[in-house]
Amino acid sequence: MKHTTFRAAVVTAVLSLAFALAGTPAQAAPKPFWTPEAMRAAVPMDQLVKTPAFTPKDVARGQSAIIESIPNGGGAWTGGGKVTQTAGRVFFLFNGQKASCSGDAVTSGNGSVVVTAGHCVKYQGTWHTEWVFVPGYNNGNAPYGQWPAKTTLTTPQWEASEDMNYDVGMAVVNPLNGQRLTDVVGAQGIAFNQPKNQSMYAFGYPAASPYDGTKLIYCSGSTFTDFLLTQDHAMKCDMTGGSSGGPWFLSFAESTGAGVQASVNSFGYTFLPGYMFGPYFGTDVQNLYNRAQAA
Repeated sequence: MKHTTFRAAVVTAVLSLAFALAGTPAQAAPKPFWTPEAMRAAVPMDQLVKTPAFTPKDVARGQSAIIESIPNGGGAWTGGGKVTQTAGRVFFLFNGQKASCSGDAVTSGNGSVVVTAGHCVKYQGTWHTEWVFVPGYNNGNAPYGQWPAKTTLTTPQWEASEDMNYDVGMAVVNPLNGQRLTDVVGAQGIAFNQPKNQSMYAFGYPAASPYDGTKLIYCSGSTFTDFLLTQDHAMKCDMTGGSSGGPWFLSFAESTGAGVQASVNSFGYTFLPGYMFGPYFGTDVQNLYNRAQAA
């Protein structure tokens, strides 16, 4: 009996070890939330905003401008260079709906900061979820990966009252495959409290007609200061929805695709088509940047 019991115990142990070594059947990796199909289906942020558009009468009353698919754009960027890696599309859920904006990777202490518009991280009291940055986006493809946000931040003025003068947001993204964002795609410079009314370049991924979100679009030219409601930069440009949050550069070199970011695509007036507006990067935005790069 003792030998039989011993043999049974050995067989049981061997079978248990065999099952342990074999393990359970292999499980497929979970499907990413932002599949190519989901990214193509994302709606430009402005199209999900139901509030009536801002009118000249609102200016007289001093009411806030409503976000409106801005910026307004030019042509497809064919110059190559750094901007084709640092600029990208931003995807997120706004009240459960798939939405898109644009963004840009900038130099930072943590190598993980993306600059975008404030309404591309929080709008109408709601912080967006499932937020990812896709640098170099190409028609549903993510050549440099998808970078989920660890945290998203905005200026105190935008967070409290969605003041259009401070429509700036930033995200700190998680490492991907053990690497930091700017180690993979590079980084653009960033500057604050710069002189106004300079020539600038603006980039974004407009996704509303006549654009479809597949290409990086740009505008360039002289800027002026908004004379209606805000103190924002303004530029003649006709990009459409989805390009909000894309970078505006000073000292941009077409030969290298590199510049110094000093604003983002923010909003437009319905009664003034063909122009886009971007917030001034002053001390409050600099403080936001310092928070982001320390996060």
